[in-house]
Amino acid sequence: MSVELNPNIIILDGGKRKIHTKASEEYVQVQFLYDDFTWEGWVPVEYRRTGVSIKSSEELNEYLNVVYEELNPKNFVGWKVAQDLFWLNKIRAGITKGFYDSLIKGGWQCAECTLPSNRNWASRIKDLKNFGYTLATDINKFCSKCKANKTHILLVPVARNGVGNGYETWSQALRRRILRVLSYIDVYESRKDPNNVLPDHKFSEIRWDKDTKADNPDDMSDDEIRKKFQLLTNQRNQQKREVCRNCYQTGTRGIIFGIPYFYEGNENWGEGIPRTGKEAEKGCIGCAWYDIAEWRKRLINKL
Repeated sequence: MSVELNPNIIILDGGKRKIHTKASEEYVQVQFLYDDFTWEGWVPVEYRRTGVSIKSSEELNEYLNVVYEELNPKNFVGWKVAQDLFWLNKIRAGITKGFYDSLIKGGWQCAECTLPSNRNWASRIKDLKNFGYTLATDINKFCSKCKANKTHILLVPVARNGVGNGYETWSQALRRRILRVLSYIDVYESRKDPNNVLPDHKFSEIRWDKDTKADNPDDMSDDEIRKKFQLLTNQRNQQKREVCRNCYQTGTRGIIFGIPYFYEGNENWGEGIPRTGKEAEKGCIGCAWYDIAEWRKRLINKL
């Protein structure tokens, strides 16, 4: 059965997708018409952090209908109250909070002259995404103040974690258990580093969809932890994200330490394996970054 688009939604620019290549995000430009207010902006249609992956026109219609209702001005006061409560518990996120305070004013914000002055502004935007906020990024939008094309950011005020959430969370108690079960071992360096390692999903989030997310109960078994997680420093975690992003975009699997060894498959993403979803994890097996400890063990055995 076809899904009709709400007549108060106008898809602009012929529905051409706006692409943010580095973040593997795609958007459509829309106008949402309300009684005495018009919201215009980019709505993400490929947005791995909230599990959004819109393919068909029917999916797009259904999705935009939901977003339209969430952005209804009558919902904004309640949404803002929820955010204020959220930030009360983020006492160590003052710098990132400043970016939120700027974006909450609405409209596109220039990274050079509107957002707070910060040499590492991209990390603050990433923090906001990690907190569950839905942001659109135009890397080539003209700024009337800068008199040049600059990167602009738009906050889309839907519920944190968006319309469908692909990211997982865990309690501090479980986080401590994961570190303890995995013996605080940095799998990249193959040494204990209790002060710097953090849990990393072996299966990269960039390939998740809305059905991939699973609960992480505090009582999950040690074996489940070992199967699902490995420990990396933040630096290596970011490096892995870039490797996985490149694999997602090109179909060429990454290597580690400059060694082109795969204990299953080769450098090419497996034929017939979907790019996203639970079944996509099969395409990661054999890649060093997916399970560094297993890759190292297999390589040593081969040698």
